[in-house]
Amino acid sequence: MIRGRFRVSDFGTVNSELYLRGLFQHFEPGFQVQNIAPLLSHFRRTTQHVTKVLLTAFEPYDRWPDNSSWMSLMELTHWYDGPVELVTRRYPVNLLKMSERLRADLQAGYDFAIHCGQAPGSTQMRLENVGLNLRTDGAEILPDAPAAYRSKLPLAISAQKIRDAGIPAAVSHHAGTYLCNAALYLSHHYSAAFSMRTQSLFVHVPLAPSQVARENSDAPSMSVPMTSAALAILIQSLVASAT
Repeated sequence: MIRGRFRVSDFGTVNSELYLRGLFQHFEPGFQVQNIAPLLSHFRRTTQHVTKVLLTAFEPYDRWPDNSSWMSLMELTHWYDGPVELVTRRYPVNLLKMSERLRADLQAGYDFAIHCGQAPGSTQMRLENVGLNLRTDGAEILPDAPAAYRSKLPLAISAQKIRDAGIPAAVSHHAGTYLCNAALYLSHHYSAAFSMRTQSLFVHVPLAPSQVARENSDAPSMSVPMTSAALAILIQSLVASAT
């Protein structure tokens, strides 16, 4: 877990504006600094209310020794200093254990819960709009619970802000039927069932280049600095929408 208001001191920080300028110039030579002007303006904002954000990712699974969602989250904690209280979690790839951890974590009370997961084959950051009460075997995640939850967050606006920074992103309406979908559905359900203020969403993260190289594959990938920057833009977009 990493907690921090304005910064995550456990891992050290750098000035986020300078970091982002260097990030885009170094990893994406075609980018222009003005592409991230909207993001930089968000970083300069101040707010009286400190927004609480739960940011989660998954541990490695199957043949993957790394998980791009966790890699992105960890990269973000090295430099993010936005006006939020950021709490991170890494969840096990097990439905029962994950659901227990998630339910306990949400009790702390957050404005937003952003759950991230790895999406092999994806070419963009996908902001998931719908969580289904459905498992891979066709059974319900929770019996006698709503069939689905749909996000009330301005996902299209957030996706556009990410694209404005030169990072591929889109809103998706199907998160699958595995743990990614379960995390999104359960986060919505627990928040509704216990009358929490938390608004939830799920982000599917493409594979990192190192993962593709290890597989000797031609699968699409996105650099970890880019995916972490996308998460920062997303957080700032949500904070702005709530003020």
